[in-house]
Amino acid sequence: MIFKTVVMMMIYFVPVILVITGVATETWQLFACFILSGFGMAGIGMGVMHDAIHGTYSQNPKINKLLGYTLNMVGANATVWRIQHNVLHHTYTNIHEGDDDINAPFFLRFSPNMPKNTLHPYQHWYTWFFYGLSTISWVTSKDFVRFDRYYKMGLIKGENVYRNTVLKILAWKIIYYVFTLGLPIAFSGFGVGQILLAFLILHFITGLSISLVFQTAHVMPEVVFPVADENGTVEGERMLHQLATTSNYSEKSKVFSWMIGGLNYQVEHHLFPDICHVHYRKIAPIVKATAAEYNIPYYSKKTFFDALKSHFEMLYLLGNAEMEPVKAYTNTHEHYEKTY
Repeated sequence: MIFKTVVMMMIYFVPVILVITGVATETWQLFACFILSGFGMAGIGMGVMHDAIHGTYSQNPKINKLLGYTLNMVGANATVWRIQHNVLHHTYTNIHEGDDDINAPFFLRFSPNMPKNTLHPYQHWYTWFFYGLSTISWVTSKDFVRFDRYYKMGLIKGENVYRNTVLKILAWKIIYYVFTLGLPIAFSGFGVGQILLAFLILHFITGLSISLVFQTAHVMPEVVFPVADENGTVEGERMLHQLATTSNYSEKSKVFSWMIGGLNYQVEHHLFPDICHVHYRKIAPIVKATAAEYNIPYYSKKTFFDALKSHFEMLYLLGNAEMEPVKAYTNTHEHYEKTY
């Protein structure tokens, strides 16, 4: 984890510093640096801060808190992410209006329980572009919008806490924009337009990378999308719910797994979010064998490309097919039959 942290931080920071200090002088070098930095940003998000905010990077809570701030360094906010991901996504996985990872703008439909409109039949073609724009939204407005909503939901307590946290979010974003935009514009020999274009490409790479890794774990044809009752309750047991709503992919690729922070083992992560991702590869065969023993689902795609194809299929189905929601996953695999 320490080695990975150093590598990802260097991939993110060093290329931008090369631009700021004038080492990168050619246009192709500018874009190469920002593209590389985009992969570093994605690597920090998936392989460093994700474990830190879950409290699994270290047994020392102070180290976890410190490394959680790496998310703030790349323009997002650890406080907002902790609520969105640790609380809402892991508690209400694939539940409409509960799981913030599938709560999408009107032009995207990630659940059969969401209302359908005339744009959705085409979403399997255009969603990928909006994946690329996702972190631009994240580092500008999304954190503020979500934090305000979480406050109104009662997940943030106290007006002083609300005000102080908003100011901290703003301060971190100013630092981020100064580093990635302000300093390159001020000290490099490149024009403002060139820097802005490189910045957008950086975020397109980051947004596309992160979105594809996370969405191919949950928005898939095999998984279920449980429905809460009128009291907001979902029947069933937590581990069965996580197995029924989550999918792995590319389990045999150690290099790919290392690069994306073990998030190809999403099943193990959702079952055991308090275990560091470096252990998922060894845990997975035990989980798979236990699932088979009790006749419960264990979804996995052989390669990442297979997962992408299935995700494309699911986007099409969500936009074009009639899909009946599943009220709960309570017992065995046989209770869930595809209706599309």
